[in-house]
Amino acid sequence: MTEKVYESVAAVLPITVIVLALSISIAPLTPGTWTLFFFGALMLIFGMGFFTLGVEMSMIPMGEGIGVTMSRAKHQPIPLLICFMLGMVVTIAEPDLQVLAEQVPSIPNMVLILTVAVGVGIFLMLAQIRVRMRIPLSYMLVLFYILIFILAFIIPDNFVAVSFDSGGVTTGPITVPFIMALGIGMASVRSDKNSSTDSFGLTALCSIGPVLSVMILGICYKPQNAAYTPASLTELATTRAVAGEFARAFPFYAEEVAVAIIPILVLFCLFQLLSRRFHRLQLIRIGLGLVYTYVGLVVFLTGVNVGFMPAGQYIGQSITSGGQKYMLIPIGMLIGYFIVKAEPAVRVLTKQVEEITNGSITQQSIGVALSIGIALSVGLAMLRILTGLNILVFLIPGYALSLIMTFFVPQIFTGIAFDSGGVASGPMTTTFLLPLAMGACEAVGGNILTDAFGIVAMVAMTPLCTIQLLGLYSKIKKKLVKRMELSLEELEDSIVYFDET
Repeated sequence: MTEKVYESVAAVLPITVIVLALSISIAPLTPGTWTLFFFGALMLIFGMGFFTLGVEMSMIPMGEGIGVTMSRAKHQPIPLLICFMLGMVVTIAEPDLQVLAEQVPSIPNMVLILTVAVGVGIFLMLAQIRVRMRIPLSYMLVLFYILIFILAFIIPDNFVAVSFDSGGVTTGPITVPFIMALGIGMASVRSDKNSSTDSFGLTALCSIGPVLSVMILGICYKPQNAAYTPASLTELATTRAVAGEFARAFPFYAEEVAVAIIPILVLFCLFQLLSRRFHRLQLIRIGLGLVYTYVGLVVFLTGVNVGFMPAGQYIGQSITSGGQKYMLIPIGMLIGYFIVKAEPAVRVLTKQVEEITNGSITQQSIGVALSIGIALSVGLAMLRILTGLNILVFLIPGYALSLIMTFFVPQIFTGIAFDSGGVASGPMTTTFLLPLAMGACEAVGGNILTDAFGIVAMVAMTPLCTIQLLGLYSKIKKKLVKRMELSLEELEDSIVYFDET
């Protein structure tokens, strides 16, 4: 736990220092807002520490165990049905999806939630079929993203950003570790050389399902009046009032996280009763891990939603309305570079990548590639807010480049890259970067739904390119090393021949 909390301090401290510097310079915060942010940062540190420890003890073993058992099943229709049910259950319970549903008033909340859940369930089934039949991930990605961009020109303009954002919000801190572990378990029963490569890609496909399903729903409902109503910001005069804000929010997020975890726990209990896979001590460890996961996520979400959201909105408004609106781009890039380190699911991803690849792909290299990608995406999102450019101007070239690269980089980097797109767009994005974009958009008089709301989609796109570029660099480096080794062998052979002569 001490190690986890120390890692959390290293992740949260940079963004805290940046906000402090902005609050005493070009984007002054009110005392109440700064106090909320400070206490929120402290809650992030301890919440993230408990959460990451709990995930390692519970979610990952559960997902791997279920994945292994399903892959060994003789009758495949049953595992496919289980995948569909898992996708539906974990998606309906995802807290971020509830927030998305509130932003589309022209469609009933439950209709939108069920549509997204069906999309995730179907694509989790397709992911299992891909692993079992050993279909290259790049083929499926190209096919479905072509379909997505065809539909993007058919659906109403004010629904494009919402559709792409749905792919990011459904892969939250609860679902990502479980789905990633499920993929590792599915691929682990294979003994071929591509089994480690196919461990990744489930999150990538599960991010496509919601985009397609929400686009189809948009065509059916043809929403014209969807609008985002930003939350009103109230000034808190005392530290007691600040504490009261956290105290009032705590039961709400405690209930939300319970609703998210209980369905997974019920499914796991049914799985254990049928398979008897885990022993008593393992079950005790998993149970304790679930408690850590629950406590950590409740503390984390309370801190980030109550403490970070007002600060993000104030900073966006202050920078844009202060006569130096183009400073929003470099400031946004700086925030984006460091804020991804505080995403809880990102730390789970980077650790699993290092373990699956036996250290050949390090946590540090993936972390740097992610940070560069998020910095670029936030910079482009801020530029889009200031200029009013259509989101497809950025998404089409970005996805086209990333899909082309899938045929030139090692396949394991393709899986990691497209998984990272969903992982990076987590609660830190929706509770700090999105309010930052909304505050800036409101200050310049833009359309919040079309100009600000697409920042989640932008954050989900750029890691696809940066991590695959990392893979391309790794591939070129290996070729150069191999060529150098061959040259040295030829030189040694020449020396031996010369000596013998």
